Amino acid sequence: MPFWINILVGLLAFVVAALGGKALLPWLHKLKFGQPIKVDFGPSWHANKQGTPTMGGLLFIFGSIIATAVGYALYRFFGTTDFVSTFSDREALRLLSCMIFCLLFGVIGFIDDFAKVAKKQNEGLKPMQKIVLQVVAAVLWLAAMYWLGDRDTHIDLGFVRFNISWFYYPLMVLVILYLTNAVNLTDGVDGLCGTVTLVAMLIFTLICSKLQMGCYTLFTMALAGGCLGFLVWNLHPAKCFMGDTGSLALGGAVAAVAIGTHTELLLVVIGGIYVLEALSVMLQVGYFKMTHGKRIFRMAPLHHHFELGGWKEVTVVKRFFLASCLFSLLGVGMYLAR
Repeated sequence: MPFWINILVGLLAFVVAALGGKALLPWLHKLKFGQPIKVDFGPSWHANKQGTPTMGGLLFIFGSIIATAVGYALYRFFGTTDFVSTFSDREALRLLSCMIFCLLFGVIGFIDDFAKVAKKQNEGLKPMQKIVLQVVAAVLWLAAMYWLGDRDTHIDLGFVRFNISWFYYPLMVLVILYLTNAVNLTDGVDGLCGTVTLVAMLIFTLICSKLQMGCYTLFTMALAGGCLGFLVWNLHPAKCFMGDTGSLALGGAVAAVAIGTHTELLLVVIGGIYVLEALSVMLQVGYFKMTHGKRIFRMAPLHHHFELGGWKEVTVVKRFFLASCLFSLLGVGMYLAR
């Protein structure tokens, strides 16, 4: 994929997301689509954010889709300038399936957000309803990838690669569920999920380029640019939240890129913040039940633990961003050392 097309895709996604906020935010205010805040799910001072527009994830969803489509059109038009790799129509369909998968999770999040604002409470879809919808989306996407020719069922540990046959597919459903909900849990502080995902997508652009999977670099750069454009409106103090509409869409996108490129285990490192956020919730809930009320963390997910320890939101985001950069560098090092 020509480098200039990837740069253009990122810039276009940024512009669409950043400028789109000027139209979307007044519309969300007019519809009174404000985020209900319940202090049981976060520090008490988060109550000040009551009524901040949610569903802002629509900005980077549309930004990334538009930019990816434009990037693909440019690639087909200027394809002869590419001296690195080419991709077939089938690979283009795989890219399209990843975008649709991201969109499906965004729709699940939108339903959840809409239920929250309609009921004026912090709970939308019930957990089991979310899981069922996510499993259906995951199964449909894996089936589509299989139909499009991606039938590799190997797990690559770097030093060893082995085939797990049919067990690969139920395992990937679990991976998708964990990753999408881990990204969702990371969205709890102004700018946190956007900055972490920005880093992850930039690193995956590099990895996809090295794998000569040019189709995916369009998508990852579009997501990176879209996240950066969204941060114009989401950095503290946030003028809008991405909501489950955005966080589940990002989770679906992250999972699709990792599984589509068969770098699932690299994502565990590159997306280390996601993993730790979800793990903190699992440990907290498990320990609380085992000890009948004791806690490991002041509050879970992990970012709330540090907030209650005295870190300001901006500090949390800066330090988690730096940690994400370190995780990403470690992931790249592991990839190059294979």
